[in-house]
Amino acid sequence: MPHYDAAHAQSPLFDALVEASQTYGANKLILEDQTRQPMSYTGLIRAAFALGRRIAAVTDPGERVGVMLPASSATVVTFFALHAFGRTPAMLNFTSGIRNLRAACALAGVKRVLTSHRFIEQAKLHDLVDALENRATVTYLEDLRREVGLADKLFAAVAGALPRAFRSPAKASDPGVVLFTSGSFGAPRGVLLTQGNLVANVRQIAAHIALDPDWVMFNPLPTFHCFGLTGGALLPLLTGMKAFQYPSPLHAKQIPPLIAEVGGSILLTTDTFLNQYARAAERGELGALKFIVCGAERVREETHALIAEKFGPVPVLEGYGATETAPVLAVNKPDDNRHGTVGGLLPGIEYRLDKVAGIARGAKLMVRGPNVMAGYLMPDGSLEAPDDGWHDTGDVVEVTDDRWVKILGRVKRFAKIGGEMVSLNVAEDLAAGVWPDARHAVVATPDPRKGERLVLVTDRRDATVDKIVTYAQQVGAPEIGAPRKIMHVTEIPVLGTGKTDYVAVQRIVDAEAARAA
Repeated sequence: MPHYDAAHAQSPLFDALVEASQTYGANKLILEDQTRQPMSYTGLIRAAFALGRRIAAVTDPGERVGVMLPASSATVVTFFALHAFGRTPAMLNFTSGIRNLRAACALAGVKRVLTSHRFIEQAKLHDLVDALENRATVTYLEDLRREVGLADKLFAAVAGALPRAFRSPAKASDPGVVLFTSGSFGAPRGVLLTQGNLVANVRQIAAHIALDPDWVMFNPLPTFHCFGLTGGALLPLLTGMKAFQYPSPLHAKQIPPLIAEVGGSILLTTDTFLNQYARAAERGELGALKFIVCGAERVREETHALIAEKFGPVPVLEGYGATETAPVLAVNKPDDNRHGTVGGLLPGIEYRLDKVAGIARGAKLMVRGPNVMAGYLMPDGSLEAPDDGWHDTGDVVEVTDDRWVKILGRVKRFAKIGGEMVSLNVAEDLAAGVWPDARHAVVATPDPRKGERLVLVTDRRDATVDKIVTYAQQVGAPEIGAPRKIMHVTEIPVLGTGKTDYVAVQRIVDAEAARAA
C-alpha cells in the first residue's frame, strides 16, 4: 500500500493521468462502459486530445463548460478533453430539475453545455434541453465527433505520444471541476475543487486502503456527484484499476449480473441502491466482489445482514465525505470494518471538534487538508474560500483516539423539544429498529407547546407511534426522541445520488399541515 506523500499528491489532473499511463502501461485497458468497448490509457489520452481540439474550437481558454452526461466512457473522455485544453468541467445534475439546473449554469457562468443525442433521447430530457437553450448553447458529442477530421486525428496521435508537450500548462492550484452540493437540506451550492484537491483525495484513499491494479471498479453512480467522479472514475484511472462506468444506479436487475460478467472487484454505491441490488441479485452475482463501498447515507444493519446472508463475507465499507472535500474524508477498511462508524479519517486530514450549544453528546467536525475545496461560487462571480482552510462539515460526531469517526447527526438535523435538543437521525434509527425493511425520514415542525415536534414520514403502511415508543423503551432510548406523528407515503423522495431528499420530505409534511389547518 503506497505511503501518502503530500508533495506528490499535489499535481495537475492530466499529468496524473499521464503518470498512471507510464506506471501501469500505456496499453493497459483502463476504461469501459456498457457499450463493451474497452479503452487503454493511450486510447483515452488520444481520444481526449481529439475531442478536446473540437471543444477548444468553440470555447475559450479557462471557460467553465457544462457537462450533462451519465457515467460512461464518453463522460470520462470529455472530462479529460476539457483539461487537455485548459477548460474547466462543470458537472451538471440532470436529476435536479429545470430550476436548479438553470441556477447552476448561471452561478458557474456556463455558456456551453456538452451532452449527447443518445442520452437525451433515452433519458427523455428534451424539456430540460429546451429550458437550458435559453441560458447556454447545447452542443452534442455526436456532432463534435463527426467534425473530427484527419488533422485532428494526426494531432491526437502525436499528442498522445507526447502528452505533456501538447496539453495546456496547468498547476495543481488551477480549477479542476465545478460541482454542486446535493441539496439534501436546501438549495445546492456551487463548489470549485482544484486539480490538486482531486488528485490529493485519490492519493489519500490509495494510502488508506490497499488497492490492486488488477481489480475492476464498477461505478453506477453519476459523475455529477463527487463520489461518482472521484471514487468511481478518477480513483481507478489514477491507480491502475479498470473503471467500468454504468449510466444509472436505478437498474437493480441489470447491474448485479453485469458486475459478475465484467469481473467487478469493487462496487461503489449507496445503502439504498445496494439494498435493491442485493434483493434482485442471484446468489453468485455479488459474491466475487472484494468489497463494497457505500457513501452518501448511513448503511443500515439490515443491509450488512442481507449481504452477509446472501453473498457471504463481502465487506460493506461505509465511508463519509462531502462535495467540499473532493469528497472522501473517512472510510472503513476491509480488514478493519467497524459497523456504526464511517471509518478512519484519511491521511493528510486535520480535524477539530467544536462544541454546539444545547447538544450534549459529540461536537461539530471541522476539517482541513489538501482535498478541501478552493471555495463556494458566489452570485457576483467571487469565491468564498474556507476560513484559514477549515471546512465546517455541519456534522455532529465523535472521534476515537485512532481517528475513527461516528456520526451522531447534522447540526441542522436536531430539533428543540421541551428545551432539549433531539437528534432527528436517532428518531429515524428508532423507526428503522422497528421496521428495518422500510424507508423512513424524520423532520421537525413547529409545536405551540413544546417548541418543535418530530414527524415520521415512512413507506411502512402499518407504522404506528405506539410501536416506536415501545421500542424506544425496550432499547433504553429517551422517549422524547420518538416521533409523535406519522405520515404514510408510497415512497420516500430521494435525490439522484440515492440520498433522502429532506427538502421534498419537508414539503410533504408542510403541505399536509396546511391542509389540516
